[in-house]
Amino acid sequence: MTSHDPAVPAPASSALPDLSGLIKAYDVRGVVPEPFSPAVATAIGAAFAEVVVTGGQRSVVVGQDMRPSGDELVEAFAAGLTARGVDVVRIGLCSTDGLYHASGVLDLPGAMFTASHNPAEYNGIKMCHAGARPVGEGAGLGEVRDLAARYLGEGLPEPVEAPGTVTRREMLPEYAAFLRGLVDLSGIRPLKVVVDAGNGMAGLTVPAVLGTAAGLPALPLEVVPLYFELDGTFPNHEANPLEPENLRDLQAAVLEHQADLGLAFDGDADRCFVVDERGEPVSPSAVTALVGLREVSRELAAGRTPTVIHNLITSAVVPDLLRSAGARTVRTRVGHSFIKAEMAQHDAVFGGEHSAHYYFRDFFFADTGMLAAMHVLAALGERRDGVAAATMSGLAEAYQPYVASGEVNSRVADVAAARARVVEAYVTQQGAGRVDVDELDGLTISHWDSHPRWWFNLRASNTEPLLRLNVEAADEDVMVKVRDDVLGLVRADGGRG
Repeated sequence: MTSHDPAVPAPASSALPDLSGLIKAYDVRGVVPEPFSPAVATAIGAAFAEVVVTGGQRSVVVGQDMRPSGDELVEAFAAGLTARGVDVVRIGLCSTDGLYHASGVLDLPGAMFTASHNPAEYNGIKMCHAGARPVGEGAGLGEVRDLAARYLGEGLPEPVEAPGTVTRREMLPEYAAFLRGLVDLSGIRPLKVVVDAGNGMAGLTVPAVLGTAAGLPALPLEVVPLYFELDGTFPNHEANPLEPENLRDLQAAVLEHQADLGLAFDGDADRCFVVDERGEPVSPSAVTALVGLREVSRELAAGRTPTVIHNLITSAVVPDLLRSAGARTVRTRVGHSFIKAEMAQHDAVFGGEHSAHYYFRDFFFADTGMLAAMHVLAALGERRDGVAAATMSGLAEAYQPYVASGEVNSRVADVAAARARVVEAYVTQQGAGRVDVDELDGLTISHWDSHPRWWFNLRASNTEPLLRLNVEAADEDVMVKVRDDVLGLVRADGGRG
């Protein structure tokens, strides 16, 4: 390692490249090869060695998804690390939660090369400290960005005398066994489940965890595979289940095969979406409530008072049900690095986001779509007094009592002016005490303790002139009225969807 101290700011230089569009608040994400080139990956690797690999740590674990650009970028990143004297443990093709598992059990910093749900021309890096702790804004990512820019502009430092080495290690069987040890599916009733891997990493992890590919005993599951072939060009549909059109094949297959439910994973398989037996999507907030109650029940049985984290645009059903069950809930900003930090700070047993990220204390406070899917399968497959549980739609119904708009984006010329119009209408004109207002992440205005019950959140995009609106209400008529009213204010100067 060099004597460079990343805490000391680099001298200002107009010649330094601007990496702010590539290295953002949560991770690295960009088009290959411009702006995300092998040279940039090498500089990021060298900066990662200086900023994240600290103390006695001398190794970094690195994984990648199935994108065609992965090998070249990983090799370049590894070159930056080894030139700084850091060893690299390559675990090859894996899901992002597979990388977190490796970071956790090996207690090493990690880097996962993936662009998640983005199109094929993208790639990126999700980074973590040892133990799968997040590297994000305020937790090292800004320093990595600044130092990588300095290396690109001024040149990399001379390699150390004793460069690091690159070794390979297979972690998939350990990952599968680890998850199997957290949720016992062996005694559930037989279930038929359609899984849409979207040609992403779930095509590798689902057979290992839910099947016998990792040498584990068979489960009472019939898995109907959809697009399990690993193909980073995404020939069938984008690996982004958040978009309704990308669920259509899964919905049709659930009906065709008369399956009990369907599961859809994104490209790096860290998010999981659920479709019921009718082919209808189950909201991620409902999954958060379902899984959260299971984890809360386990904590209470052990004599502990559980804490559950949720972000501020998760349905109100989550805090409603979890508090009633005896849990403490903590509301946080949107974004995985923020919620992971809150998970660790509060020793939370579970956390969930509207975007289908689910976090578990037993999984190093990190997010794993596969473990959430296993909890859903366990809940649906439970036998109580010899009687099978309800259908997936019946099970989910209790966790979806409110009506949500989903996220509605508006492209506006002046974000601040649009926001000011909403504040004027809903806060100033309403008068003090009529609504609750907070600015934890954007603007949240709530009328939840009175009738009619509703709330909305209006957040600005970090990268585009967009305002993102989420509305929830106790019934659809109220939700539609609030949604359309707020959109009318936001788009009053000619903004559009």
